[in-house]
Amino acid sequence: TDEMIIRRRCISGDLKLIYVSPEKLISEIPFLFSNIKISLFAIDEAHCISQWGHDFRPEYSQLGTIREHFAHVPIIALTASATPKVQEDICSKLLFSKEHKVFEESFVRPNLSYSVFMPQAKQTKMLQVLQNVPGRAIVYCKSRKHTQQLAQMLQANGLSAHFYHAGLPHTERSEKQEQWRTNKVRIMVCTNAFGMGINKENVRFVIHLNPPQSLENYYQEIGRAGRDGE
Repeated sequence: TDEMIIRRRCISGDLKLIYVSPEKLISEIPFLFSNIKISLFAIDEAHCISQWGHDFRPEYSQLGTIREHFAHVPIIALTASATPKVQEDICSKLLFSKEHKVFEESFVRPNLSYSVFMPQAKQTKMLQVLQNVPGRAIVYCKSRKHTQQLAQMLQANGLSAHFYHAGLPHTERSEKQEQWRTNKVRIMVCTNAFGMGINKENVRFVIHLNPPQSLENYYQEIGRAGRDGE
């Protein structure tokens, strides 16, 4: 199988870079990863260690296991947004030493603009925006049920839309995400479960139908727009 081939290439040293989910990493620590030479662990979307590690992706909060098994291997944790509290939580859960370093760039994204509307009917305003502003879009809302209702409403109005939340089967989530990523679907209506690892360059706008839980979450989610600099 493909997995067996990858394992053999890892052990032989043929592969220099391995992408793996936190779930797979945790399960393979006593097996594959104990049998190959690792030079660096790079943990992407590291804010999930603090924010989502307890429910949506519990394995994120268990990544400190790396330090226990690979004490001398460097670890870098990467995220687009993390408050000082979240940074502290990441470093604590990953068992970083007191000598660890923090590298932080500006949060300013000069190509993005921000608008706040207080309409009498949110869905009407949302539909108006989606019908008049071209380009790929993400619509965030709070409840799973709401994502499906909104997507169906958009479809009924002739717009190309999917819905996405963590309660969907893995295969369905993957299929919907791939259709959106390859421009077969224009609008993704979703909870904040959608977006980890998304690096789609031509997202033109992000709509929040409900306010996010925090300003940091808002920044993280709107940061998925305009990654091509437009």
